[in-house]
Formats: sequence, structure tokens, C-alpha cells
Amino acid sequence: MADSGGPVSAKRCDSSFKPSSVSMDTITALTELEDLERVYQQLCTEEKDVEVELDKLVGQQGIINNKMMTLQRMGPNLQLIEGDASQLSGMITFTCSLAENTRLYKVIQRADDILDLKFCMDGVQTALHSEDYEQAAAHIHRYLSLDHSVDASLLMLQEAEQKLKVIVAERLDAAVAAVDLVQVERFFKIFPLLGLHQQGLARFGQYLCSQLASKAEENLLLATGGDVNEKRALLIFAETLTLLLEGIARVVETHQPIVETYYGPGHLYTLITHLQQECDRQAQKIVDKFIQQRDYHNKVVQNSMMKSQMPTERIEPRYRMSCQPVGFVDPLSQHQQSVEKLLKHCLLSTTMQELIGYYIPMEEYYMRESVNKAVAMDTYEKGQLTSSMVDDCFYIVKKCIGRALSSSNIDCLCAMINHSTSALESDFREVLYNKLRQGFPATTLQDIQRGVSSAVTLNNAEVCSENITTLKRNLENDCSKLFMQGPASGDHAKIDSCLADLDGLTELNATAIKPHVKPWITAFLSISHNIEEEEFNEYEANDPWVQQLIVNLEQVMAEFKTGLSPVSYDTLTSLMTSLVAIEMEKTVLKCTFSRLGGLQFDKELRSLVAYLTTVTTWTIRDKFARLTQMATILNLERVTEILDYWGPNSGPLTWRLTPAEVRQVLALRIDFRTEDIKRLRL
Repeated sequence: MADSGGPVSAKRCDSSFKPSSVSMDTITALTELEDLERVYQQLCTEEKDVEVELDKLVGQQGIINNKMMTLQRMGPNLQLIEGDASQLSGMITFTCSLAENTRLYKVIQRADDILDLKFCMDGVQTALHSEDYEQAAAHIHRYLSLDHSVDASLLMLQEAEQKLKVIVAERLDAAVAAVDLVQVERFFKIFPLLGLHQQGLARFGQYLCSQLASKAEENLLLATGGDVNEKRALLIFAETLTLLLEGIARVVETHQPIVETYYGPGHLYTLITHLQQECDRQAQKIVDKFIQQRDYHNKVVQNSMMKSQMPTERIEPRYRMSCQPVGFVDPLSQHQQSVEKLLKHCLLSTTMQELIGYYIPMEEYYMRESVNKAVAMDTYEKGQLTSSMVDDCFYIVKKCIGRALSSSNIDCLCAMINHSTSALESDFREVLYNKLRQGFPATTLQDIQRGVSSAVTLNNAEVCSENITTLKRNLENDCSKLFMQGPASGDHAKIDSCLADLDGLTELNATAIKPHVKPWITAFLSISHNIEEEEFNEYEANDPWVQQLIVNLEQVMAEFKTGLSPVSYDTLTSLMTSLVAIEMEKTVLKCTFSRLGGLQFDKELRSLVAYLTTVTTWTIRDKFARLTQMATILNLERVTEILDYWGPNSGPLTWRLTPAEVRQVLALRIDFRTEDIKRLRL
């Protein structure tokens, strides 16, 4: 037993943390029993100690498992930390490499700057000595762009810079005084190389302004010294001002490439600022001379005095006529916006606004007086559909608006549109309206002259409507071409109001046709429709009413057909048809009918509708729909037959009569009992 337990114990001892004190060699060498027992007891003691130690380790298994689980959960985080650490290491490596390259580039750049600076120091002296100022300026420009900390010995270059600036300025002033454009442009190109952009533009602008002033004074002298009887004398100041503006535009167009090439984009605005100041001065001289020579202020005062004696409507000023649709965005650059702002607020713009302010009342007075004169001199030539005042008035209005449009000033155009609208509404429209209200004489239809006058007035109203449409369309086209945008809808509405009340056809229908048509239709009451078969046959042989009505209508409309335009005549015929239908309906409700009387009314109505259909291009069946349904009801054989045509049985027929009106028409039949009519469920 001791022999079998020895190796096992030894193996356990080998696997223990503390090695056994008895080795295998010692055990193998033992020969005595006592020694073997003693060693055996020692090994047993050690085995017990090992078992105790193992029990302790087994007891710690749960703690070790928990720690292992914690380590497993930390695994992904440790992988992320490892990736971030690798990325950070790469960034640090790249930054280190870049820093080393940047330092190397700066070192190379610094060496190049030192070499360029030495080259500039040598080159500027040589260029100044040979009077090659362009080359000297190029060296100075290169020196100014270098890092001045690379060399402390820059005194020579600084002195050369100041010397070159003085020389270039003196040479440019001398070229300006000598009016030597070639030399002026030569030294003008050198200024930006020396960093003197504003000084160069100011001196060049002064030279250009002197040239413009000289030419403008020469043109003004020619304008004031010419013969006032010459053909172009009235436009001489406008042409002088045009020459000034064209000259400035030509100067800007010519020198724009030079400025943008040598001074860079955006510097053209500075030059334009100097030119605009000279333009303001010269334009003011031209305007002052115009006002003085034409005695302009006295004419304005006289016009104001004459206007104060005229009763006129107050027209609200509209200082700005917006020509931009909702949502429009102007894609102007900052430079272009600066130029627009400069031109808008310059002295020339203010002067033109004042001049236009004087012009508008004078144009308004001329237009009103001319329109009144055209109305007073209105004539009519036989064979013409309209009188003279229509063409004359609209020609005057068109000319006045055209002059306002030619000013290219939106405020001026808007004001003249308002004044034109006011003149058409107050002066011209009232004349047409009053003539239309007079209508035809109530005593006879044979007053041909009066009839032609009313027809011509009606044609005038129609042509006015066409002229207004044409005027609006042409104005829109002209505005779109001049302002590159469409005029505002508010101005359209203002012009539309010119003819809002010119409903002349209704007036003519009420005054010239209704007084005669109504008695003719009222004569229907004198013809009995409570008839028997004998009377029905007699009516069929000799029509008692409808044929005479047709003859009378044909006669009265024939008088208008020769004097009215086709459109006006057709419209008047449509109004007459509506009048006949309304009066017929009122008259029928005052009569009584038998079965044959209802049939006779149906025949009369069909004859009347057939005639009216031939004299107009308008559809009239809709206007006689109620009368046609009344004739259908009066032709029924019994009261309940109406149910075959009413409600679900109506089919495509749309009833224009209400149930109460149907009962009212049924009551006109003398053979229908009131009780049967009341029992109907409609």
C-alpha cells in the first residue's frame, strides 16, 4: 500500500506549488524499513498540506471566473483603444513629416527671397539709370512682395522706391499737361506696381475729366450759338447732353481693359466715380443753359397758373412703379451694385428728377387741352363708322405716354399713365357717356340724324375699348424692352378702369329699343288665346300678332345695322333678344289659354325664335328656355301629364321654372281645375 501510494504522492507533490522535500532518488536509495516508514509519514504529511492548499484554490474558483468574465467584456473596448492608438500614431507620424517638409520649404523660400532681394537691388539701379521705369517698377513691386525680415540692408531699395514714386508722379503730371495720351497711359500703368492704386486712378481720372470738360464746353458753345430756326434747334440741348453721356461711355469702354488688367477687378468703380463727378458738373451746365435760353421756369409758372383754373381730380403720386414680378432676384455683383447706387444718387440723377418734375405738369396740361380740343372739334364724315375725336384723342394720349416712356424714367411714365387715365375717364368718357344717355328721340324713329349720331357714339365706345387694349399691349411691350421687365399689374388695373363704365350698348338698348318693343309685345294681350277650332284655323290663315312683331323688330334693327359696326350690332341684337324674352314672359302670365290657345302660342313662339336666330350669331335658345317650357305646359291635355316631364322623368330636360311657377302657368289654362293643380306633387 505504501508502495502504491508513493508515486501518486510524488506526482501530487510535483504538481504542488511547493516541491516535496524528498526526491525520487532518495526514495529509491532507501533500503531500511524504518527509513521507508519515516519517509512515508513525511510524504503523507506533505500530501495533507497539498490537499489543504488545493481546497483553498478550489474555493477561489468563483472569484477567478468573475474576473475572467470581466476581462472578456473588456476585450472589444481594448480593440477600439488599440485602433485609436494606431490612428493617433499615424497622425503624429504624418504631422511630424509635414512639419519637417514645411520647415524645409520655408528655408528654401527664405533663400529664394534673399536671392530675389539681391537681384532687385541690382536691377532697380540699372533700370533707373537707363530710365526704364517699367522695369524699375517691376523690381520694386517684387521687393514689396518679399519678406522684409530676410535682410536688414534694405535702405537702398527703400530709397529707390521713393525716388521712383516721385519720378513717375512728375512724369505723369507732365504728360497730362502736354495732353500726351501715350505717356499718360505709360505712367498710369506703373502706379499699381508701386502700390499707388488710388493715386494713379485719381490722376488718370483728372486727365480724362479735363478732356471731357473741354469737349463738353465746345459742344455747349455750338448748341447755344446755332440758329434757333434750324430743324434740330428744339433738340439741340438733348443732343448736347447725349453727346456728353456717349463720350463718357466711350471713355469707360476704351479704358476698362487697361484698368482691369493693370489695377485688377473692382478698381474701375473708382475711375467711374471721378468721371461721374465731371459728368454732374457738365450736365448741370447744359441744363442751366437750357432753362435760361428756353425760359423754362416762366413757362412752368404760366402752366401752373392755367392749371389752377381747371377743376382736376387729385391723383395720388406713385413714386415708384415696380416692374419686377414677385420673387425676382437681381444677380448683380457687388461692383455692379456700387455703380448702380452711384448713378442713382448722383447730382445728374437729381437734376433730371427735378427737370422731369417740371415736365410732367406741362405734359399733363398739353394733353388735357389737346383732348378737350379734339372733343370740341369732333366731326363725322358720311360713310364712316366712327367720328374724328376717337383717333385724335388716342393719338394725343399715345404721344404723351410715348414722350414719358422715352425719358427712361419709371416715375415719369407712371405719372403720365395716371394723368392719361384721368383724362380719358373725366374728359373723354363723360362725353361718350352723355351722348349715349340721350339715346333716340322718344317721339319718332325717323330722326335719322339723331339715330346716326347715337350709332356713331356707340361705335366710338367700341373702338375706344379696342384702342385701350392696344395701348396697354404696346405699353407692356415697350416697357419690357426699355426696363427689361414687365409693368406692374396695378398700372394695368388703373388703365382698365378707363372703360369700366362704358356700357353704351345697355344705354342704347334701354333708350332706343325698349320704348318701342314693349308696346309691340303688350299687343299680345289684345289677341285672345281662349279660342276654339274655328278661331284657331282663322289665326293660322291670318296671323294676328307674331308676324307684325317680326316686321317691327326688323325695321327698328335695320336702322342700326347701317350705322353700327358688326360687333356693336351683334351685341345690340343680343340685348334686344333678352328684352323680348323678358317682356314676353311678363305678358304671357297675364293671359288665359284654352288647349288650342296654348297650341297657337307655341306656334307663335317658334316663329319668333326662328326669326331671331337668323339675325344674330349669339345663341338665343337659352334666353327663351323659360318661355319654351311655359308653351309646353300650356299644350298639355290634362294636369297630371306634367308628371311625365317632371322630376325623374325629365330626362335631359333642365327645368328653368320652379314648382310654384309651374302651378302658376297651369292655372292659365281655363280647362284645368284648381283642385287638380294643387294636388300635384312637384
